[in-house]
Amino acid sequence: MTITVVAERPPGTRRKRRWVSWTLAGFFVAWAIVRLFGIEVGSLVTQLMTLTPYGAAGALVVALLVWRRNRPAAIAALVACAVLAVLVLPRATGVPVGQGKPFRVLSLNMFGRADPDTVVALVRKYHPDVLSALELTPAQVDRLDAAGLKDLMPYRVLEPDYGATGSGLYAALPMTPLTGLFTPIGHNMPAATVTLPDGRPVQVVAVHPNPPLGSMTSEWNASLAALPSASKDVLRVLAGDFNASLDHRAFRDLLSRGYLDAADRAGKALTPTWPNGRRLPPMITIDHILADSRAGVASVEILDVPGTDHRAIYTDLRL
Repeated sequence: MTITVVAERPPGTRRKRRWVSWTLAGFFVAWAIVRLFGIEVGSLVTQLMTLTPYGAAGALVVALLVWRRNRPAAIAALVACAVLAVLVLPRATGVPVGQGKPFRVLSLNMFGRADPDTVVALVRKYHPDVLSALELTPAQVDRLDAAGLKDLMPYRVLEPDYGATGSGLYAALPMTPLTGLFTPIGHNMPAATVTLPDGRPVQVVAVHPNPPLGSMTSEWNASLAALPSASKDVLRVLAGDFNASLDHRAFRDLLSRGYLDAADRAGKALTPTWPNGRRLPPMITIDHILADSRAGVASVEILDVPGTDHRAIYTDLRL
């Protein structure tokens, strides 16, 4: 006769595993609560919100891993997964609208060294009415003009600078500087009025606040709050590197002031825009084109440009 002896795990081991299960599940439950109610506070939690699309997948993985050992913790993780998925997945289901007069916008954080020939090639291909250029240096202005941008987009309102501070707006249509619209906080954020062929004005702002890192988090919140609201009297477009995603309360508050996110409306808001051209693929979506909520969005393209760590966004708006 063969006797099989089954060794039970020590109680301490079981307690430790339950503690680990609840810690992992609790992390994602807390994440879901913070995102659902928009209560992120501080730099670390604010940055974590940018990864919310991955949080839904992480909660599901935890639920599957602990299902056999700790069913209540697994159920808690599944609930967190469901909450995050409901918040995130609609971004992939937008419906483009093609009616109305076109107004095309291209936005790119140049990183001071975006390949000028590629930028000009994109302008030739997509024929944007406006280009919002962030982290625009004086040398980059010269390189873009030498590559042919001066002939394609002769109108410009530029505030170039060294480092990340500089920004600028280029246009193929008549454009004049717009002052007094708001008080920029962070980097240079020029604003301008573009005159459409039918005479209608469109106001455009090149957006680039500082990122919510450390002590700059409160400044980042203030910068997004300072951006102008949509207006009943004129159409406005905000285009640039917001250092924010749809999972940030401050960004959603901005949208609630009369704007739509073009990529979200077109079903492409889950396409990451940063970091690009590095060992890791792009992971987070922080570059956006916002338009008056009365506008339609015919198409959105997320485009790679050598030399910069951001991807470009092209939007065909319909006014």
